[in-house]
Amino acid sequence: MNALSAAVRNGLKSAVEAAGKDDSVEAVVVICSGRTFFAGADITELGKPPLPPSLTDVLVAIESTEKPVIAAIHGTALGGGLELALACHYRVALPSARFGLPEVKLGLLPGASGTQRLPRLIDPGEALDFMISGEPVDAAKALQTGMIDALADGASLEADAVAYAKRLIEEAKPPRRIRDLPAKTPDAATPAAFAEAYRKANARKLRNFRAPNEIIRCVEAAMTLPFDEGLAFERKLFQELLDDPQSAAMRYAFFAERKAAKVPGIEGKPDIGRIRSIGIIGAGTMGTGIAMAFANAGYPVTIVETRQEALDRGLANVRRTYERSAQRGRLSAQDAERRIALFSGKLELEALSDCDLIVEAAFEEMSVKIEIFSALDRIAKSEAILATNTSYLDIDRIAVSTSRPQSVLGMHFFSPANIMRLVEIVRGEKTDPQVIGAAMALARAIGKVGVVVGVCHGFVGNRMLEKRQDEADRLVLEGAAPWDVDRVLYDFGLPMGPFAMADLAGLDLGWTRETSTGETVRERLCEVDRRGQKTNAGYYDYADNRQSAPSPLVEDVIRDVAKSKGIARRQISDEEILDRLLLPMINEGAKILEEGKALRASDIDVIWINGYGWPAYRGGPMFHAEQVGLAEVVDRLRALEAAHGNRFKPAPLLERIGAEGGSLTDSA
Repeated sequence: MNALSAAVRNGLKSAVEAAGKDDSVEAVVVICSGRTFFAGADITELGKPPLPPSLTDVLVAIESTEKPVIAAIHGTALGGGLELALACHYRVALPSARFGLPEVKLGLLPGASGTQRLPRLIDPGEALDFMISGEPVDAAKALQTGMIDALADGASLEADAVAYAKRLIEEAKPPRRIRDLPAKTPDAATPAAFAEAYRKANARKLRNFRAPNEIIRCVEAAMTLPFDEGLAFERKLFQELLDDPQSAAMRYAFFAERKAAKVPGIEGKPDIGRIRSIGIIGAGTMGTGIAMAFANAGYPVTIVETRQEALDRGLANVRRTYERSAQRGRLSAQDAERRIALFSGKLELEALSDCDLIVEAAFEEMSVKIEIFSALDRIAKSEAILATNTSYLDIDRIAVSTSRPQSVLGMHFFSPANIMRLVEIVRGEKTDPQVIGAAMALARAIGKVGVVVGVCHGFVGNRMLEKRQDEADRLVLEGAAPWDVDRVLYDFGLPMGPFAMADLAGLDLGWTRETSTGETVRERLCEVDRRGQKTNAGYYDYADNRQSAPSPLVEDVIRDVAKSKGIARRQISDEEILDRLLLPMINEGAKILEEGKALRASDIDVIWINGYGWPAYRGGPMFHAEQVGLAEVVDRLRALEAAHGNRFKPAPLLERIGAEGGSLTDSA
């Protein structure tokens, strides 16, 4: 990937300095061989003693050259690679090139002048959006903002860059150093007012993250300080972030995600070229979301439903979603129509006979799944992969309803499936390793993060979530208000707590009036038609704009249920709430590891970051346990066990590693 390792930095600095001293050289083109321009720093060097020359030394050598230096960019110019391009005097790129400063995703800021050069070159608001999202932009956008100077025609980047250099020589254009450009300032705003307005406008997105806020401070510095002072300020904040626990957690998460892609026993690169068409069973929220995830990647999709009304509703929802994306500028109208055209809807399972992958997303009931897979066994072609999207059910029971259990696996998507990145790839007892490999490769192809897990109730994510939800329900009966439980988790960094999440999903999921016993708070709320946001009342009361407020009625219901169960209510501290929500999850994660249902502790963390909104700056529940200290986690679990019973008994793996002073995640 042409990482800017010490060897590369040394060679580049030497070459530029030699060119500067060579009287026969009139201009310099910096170009990379291989698939890409410099794609960023060598991440393996982070946290280690720096090796000379530093990237800053290389950039100074380039920028101070008295002859025009042109960056010729193809592939991706990312992180330090883009900062290097910005130190060049001019930039030419292939139309297919992409540009990004993704350091924020590692809890860092661009630390080699990116925060100081970019706001001098392009609008500061656009510069902030670019650095704080960490997402790459294409060459057309880079040209439009002024990040690059010209597009090559695509035939030969080297020839076009050399021709551009010759034009600069003919026109006697001197080196244009970004450091010497006046800092751009927003219209009708002081730098301080601009920075504060940006923080307020993006408060939700920036919540609790340190790096984005430091990037804003650096851009404000670029607008107020001389270049060298701004550079020193940037470097100071970069070093602080590098030493910050948030960056350590986010770097861990970065490598954990890549590690999750490596599955023992899955050798070579699976051939997914043969998978050309996708079948989806079920046109509900999950089915259409999964279908859109595949259509977004260009796969034609056939959706099967049992009733025309349900099929029409599902396809209408697909169209509405794409049209809304086009209206918001996330897609062009043409792209939206192109994706909609990839859908076809049918009422017969036989319509899936030629599909290469079939994903069942029907009602979460074992008898329904078995009936569908028995039918698919007769209908689907022999080489088809058969997947179920079940959240909890036993994949092996589903697989044995077919004559080809080796072709059956779980592909557990998360809602909304067209947006959420996670797919739990559930490996059954007889699932062929090549089928697992193909599913992992397909997940990558559609922009998802696949994590292989074993068969058990709820797999990894929902199995741990169930422990948290059980404790949340107990806490409110013992005296904590639902909004206090939610607030504690929200303050910890999750996007919402368990009761707000239940209201969003609908309290009546899996509930029926005929079987309701009225024994739980949720059942009683459903019985009085408090079903969540869709009825403007659940655990919370909701205004028309979905603003939530605590409900006195819910407090009365909770007290009544607690009284009926003989539970004495008391004041519960935030510390106890947090321990009782998080420690059972960590404990269950350790049991999952002991049972071999997850390959690594880091896989569990990848699942929770990408599927459940665990804040990346806390690294995942298993990483968090190590930050607290495994021995401390065990002590707290034992204290809770003494107070509340056997459900808090520490997992043997936690006890052993905690006593040894070992690590759950280092061995991952």
